[in-house]
Amino acid sequence: MFDGEKWAEIFDTIGKNKLRTVLTGFSVFWGIFMLIILLGTGAGLQNGFSYNFRNTAKNTITLYGGETTKPWQGLATQRPIQLDTRDVEALRTAVPGLEHISGNLRVWRGNSNLARGKHYGNFSISGVTPDIAHLQQQEIIQGRFINQADQLETRKVIVLAEDSRDALFKGEDPINQWVRVNNIPFQVVGVYRFEAGGQGMNQSSQVFIPLSVAQRVFNAQQTVDRIMFSFLDGSLAGAQMAAQRAVAVLASRHRFDPTDDRAVYVNNNVENAANFNSIFAGINAFLWIIGIGTIVAGIVGVSNIMLITVKERTKEIGIRKALGATPANVVGQVIMEAVFVSAMAGYLGLVCGVGLLEYVAGHVPGSDMFRNPTVDLGTALTATAVLVVAGALAGLIPARKAASIRPIEALRDE
Repeated sequence: MFDGEKWAEIFDTIGKNKLRTVLTGFSVFWGIFMLIILLGTGAGLQNGFSYNFRNTAKNTITLYGGETTKPWQGLATQRPIQLDTRDVEALRTAVPGLEHISGNLRVWRGNSNLARGKHYGNFSISGVTPDIAHLQQQEIIQGRFINQADQLETRKVIVLAEDSRDALFKGEDPINQWVRVNNIPFQVVGVYRFEAGGQGMNQSSQVFIPLSVAQRVFNAQQTVDRIMFSFLDGSLAGAQMAAQRAVAVLASRHRFDPTDDRAVYVNNNVENAANFNSIFAGINAFLWIIGIGTIVAGIVGVSNIMLITVKERTKEIGIRKALGATPANVVGQVIMEAVFVSAMAGYLGLVCGVGLLEYVAGHVPGSDMFRNPTVDLGTALTATAVLVVAGALAGLIPARKAASIRPIEALRDE
């Protein structure tokens, strides 16, 4: 392996055929370069989709009221199912292993006016309970979040996001100051970190008020738009059991068929994550197949060139064998040359691919669909191993042909 004479011969052979070596190496370079770019692109897509769930606990289930499509116990179809705070309390005691639960009510079912003096804006205003802090994992950067006292005492307090704070306060400290929600005064008690969904998207944040206040002040009685809860058993089977139990409780309370999928909509984050991982595992496998196929095409080119090289050096190989070189010496020489050409070209492709991905990750803003297209160390090491193995395979057939040359026939070669 570290024989100076062998390496001198390899460099001498490469030096005599520079253009051929460069063109041969380029096929391997392009193969590994495309493999890295494809895998980085797949990682960027996966990171983009993962980013959408960054603030939501993975072991959560969200329930939305719908409309019945099946008759049940003499009741007609097309009955709206309106969730309320009594459903929240029923689920709190009925779902085994439940950790946190919160009802959510959007004020006026959409964007509402938020104002302070001459400054105003439309933001999604949500009435929530304190448990939402564990379910959505908002990062508080000023003040505090809504607490149990706010909920029980129906305090008119509000938690803003960074964009609503900047729109209303223009650099002033908002804590303990007052804003108007649809002309009703609320005291600011906290600010949380907010990131818009993507470049160029005019996406406003949510602001939070206590659920009890939203229901009383805006005449929503006890209704909620959705119920979100988390549970201890984060396995797929545990999530499915929790969802089935929750639907059964609501079916009993609102008298609808538990098998009616449209009566209550269920968003199960554990199932979503499992489906998400399965999809991207398939995508990554497909990208590896394409990338490996491209590398194989390059390796075939290297192997063919090495066969030509062996043919050109038939007499030289015959002389070496006549002077005592063993078949193992000849095989090792040819495989070393193939591995060297493949590894150098492939490593250059690996470096260029990683460099391009790092440039894109650093200069192209992330979005909800594509973010941080990089490859990890494990992928880079795997690609390096592929290079070494591919180079050895590329030289194997030419090496065996070289080892089979008989000295007497080689000396007669013209």
